[in-house]
Amino acid sequence: MDGKAIVQSVIKEIVEPGIQRLMESRYFSELREGKLSIRRLQGWAIQHYLHNKAILKSFALGMVKNAHDQDMFNYYTYQFNEEQTHPDLAKKFGLALGLKEEDFADATQIFECQIHSARTIYNTLIGGGPLSRASALTSESMVCRYSEEFNTYLRKNYGLNDDALTFFTVHMVADKEHTAQSAERIALAVKTPRDERVVRESAQFMVRIKLGKFEGIYQAYI
Repeated sequence: MDGKAIVQSVIKEIVEPGIQRLMESRYFSELREGKLSIRRLQGWAIQHYLHNKAILKSFALGMVKNAHDQDMFNYYTYQFNEEQTHPDLAKKFGLALGLKEEDFADATQIFECQIHSARTIYNTLIGGGPLSRASALTSESMVCRYSEEFNTYLRKNYGLNDDALTFFTVHMVADKEHTAQSAERIALAVKTPRDERVVRESAQFMVRIKLGKFEGIYQAYI
């Protein structure tokens, strides 16, 4: 099977339309218009902080469980190191919007964000195969694109500075590299028709989860 062709097909048929749907959602439409409430921006900061904390713990668990396997241990160590600063970057954004430390300490995940974290942790703990990498490819592609949107319109419409927006400037760059790595892993890993089906389903599921996450934040934070 031509793994590279399958990856390009998934990107064109699933990932890119998913990104377009996210950009057309009311969350990002209102962000571009400067009409998105501060509370909904704070909601993203809180929920993404909790999500990043959860996946760091899953990477740490993956390191422990795979200490006997150097390749997999290295995989989880790399992922942990890449993500280690991200909870604090999400928190920094929230603090710039007027949140306090206790807002993060007292927060719990809304339903849609629980689904996002649960799926991400599941994919993390099953390793670096087609299922987990297809989800990562989709998720990181969407994060990269929405980080560009946040970075542009939070400056333009909300007057936030470089320091407050560090999360987004980091992800605009880092997730391009992560996406390329995921694409390469998928292309090498897809060997059977079942592998291809798993990749396509995983990408479709992650699109739905990401769209649901932002709609959930929009509804929960008025």
